[in-house]
Formats: sequence, C-alpha cells, structure tokens
Amino acid sequence: MKIWYDALTGKQVRYGVAIARALRKHGHEVVLTTRRHPDTVPLAKHLNEEFVAVGRYEPESLLTRLRNGTRRQLQFCKLFEKNQPDLAISHGSADLCRVAFGLGKPIITTLDTPYAAAPNRLTLPLSNYIVASKAIPKDKIEHYNVDGQIIDFDGVDEVAWIKDFKPNAKYAFGKPLIAIRPLEEKAAYNKAKMDMLSLAKKLTELGKVVYLSRYQRKTVKKLIVPKFVDSASLVAQADLFIGVGGTITREAALQGTPAITIKVFSDQQVNDLLVKKGFPIYETSPADVMKLAKELIGKKRNVKDLLGKLQNPADIIADIVEKVGNS
Repeated sequence: MKIWYDALTGKQVRYGVAIARALRKHGHEVVLTTRRHPDTVPLAKHLNEEFVAVGRYEPESLLTRLRNGTRRQLQFCKLFEKNQPDLAISHGSADLCRVAFGLGKPIITTLDTPYAAAPNRLTLPLSNYIVASKAIPKDKIEHYNVDGQIIDFDGVDEVAWIKDFKPNAKYAFGKPLIAIRPLEEKAAYNKAKMDMLSLAKKLTELGKVVYLSRYQRKTVKKLIVPKFVDSASLVAQADLFIGVGGTITREAALQGTPAITIKVFSDQQVNDLLVKKGFPIYETSPADVMKLAKELIGKKRNVKDLLGKLQNPADIIADIVEKVGNS
C-alpha cells in the first residue's frame, strides 16, 4: 500500500519517521510531508528522512493559518493528482484529513491533546481510526462527534521513537545541564502566558541552561540557545528538564531524566499515566519550580525495564494498516 503521513511539528516528524519505518518492514511505501517550521525540516534532515515540504507555519493570525492551510490542501491535490495514497495518517493534520476525506481514503489519526479543540474538531470526525493512549478517557474523544473506531494502547506516543532510541548527537554544553522548553504560546489551543525566559536565566544558578526556543533562535546572555538540537538526545544527556507539557517532558522521563512540568493545562492524563508507572515527571506551580529543581537536578533513574513494558503505538498503527489492506 501507499501510505501518506503529514507532520506539522517536530514531534510529528519523529512520530512519522517511527511509523514509516514500522510500515516499511511490512513492505509498504510511505510518502512523508511536512510544512516549513523551525523544528520540522532541520529534524527531518537530522533523521536522514526525505520529507516533502508543503507550505509553512504562519501563526500570526487566524487568517494566515487559514490561508496557509488552504494552500497546502491545494498543493496536496496536485502532489497526489496522478498517484493517490491508499491510506493517510497524521497527528491531527486538518489539511491531510480534508484532502484524504475528499479523496475517499481511510484516515488514521493519533491523539494526545484532548483539550486542543480546534484541530480535534477538524480531524476526529473525519477519521476512521483514532489511536490514543489509554490514559485519555474515551468520552473526551467521543465528544468530537467521532464515528471512527477508537483504539487505545498502554503507553504514550513518544514510546514510538524512544523505545529503541540511542542518542545520535553529543552536546558539550557543560554540567550540570538543564534543558528548558517555553510554552507554545501560538498554539490554537493555548490562551496562557508565562515568562519562561526569566525562569531560564534564574536556573543558571544551578548549571548550564539550554533554552529550546520555539520561534526566535537569538543569542540570550547567560543561556545556550541552539539553532537546532536533537531534543531526544539532549534530554538523554541532561540532568534536568523543565517544560509546560508535553513531548520533551516525556522524552526526558522515558530516558530517566527528571522532568518538571509547570501546571498550565488541565487534562494532562498522558503525563499522569507515566507518573503512575514510575517515570520521573513532577508537576508544580511556577512559584515552586526553583525549589523543586534544586531537589531533582542530577537524580536520574534507570527506567529501562519500565519502558520495556509500554506498548509501541507505531506497531498498533502498522496492525491497523494491515487490517485495512486485507479488507
């Protein structure tokens, strides 16, 4: 079968690569697409995977988002005009879902942010299969007028690329090493604000701080602001990670690096699942970050056995593709 995967973010590039490699083992052809974004094209090159860059990330306004999405859909129609995919997969790409639905192709959507109402409303109702961690209550997914089959798994998305991961980049930033990721303030689902830059500067009292900026990669006094970094390799080598969610928090914890997540969003069931299973994720308020950071820095854990017990969603997706192909 010919499978199409569209990645909108760095996380989705990693996820797409993990899924593509699982599908290729079954003899499937995979077409990988993305949009130009500070985290996507550089990571694709780092992973030695060929992605077709279609459109760009333009979050300046609702109009720029809509305009870019519409352009991407038209470009996808042109891309697949003569050779259409048999099935489409994404982590909530409205552009992929609209085009695949219009072409009458089955759609698999992965999900880890039940609170991201805008993309969920545009993707989940069009999806034939929804693959999500069992940590997310099914009623949170069904809320989006879902007709497709919901398939849960005992794990988190990041297991797909961390389970057999070996850091492929070494960083000589110094020790102790702290990585911090600011809030995704331009995400459609986010209304919060937080001064992560000031926090990062304060953390230099404890060690070397790598500030993983989401947008502007400008030099900041006292901080290390790389233009590109392999986040999974970085947090494997770090002594502490601090963020507000999500992907890099789990990349760190799945490799035994203590990860502090600052409480901003509700419905963080995916993180909660890892906490219950013994992975080092710690939620706190902005006021208590420094105190907790002093307690946790350098206290890494061996979580290899815990990681081995989690299900790999890439394998589950491969099984769905086989099912569709045989139907």
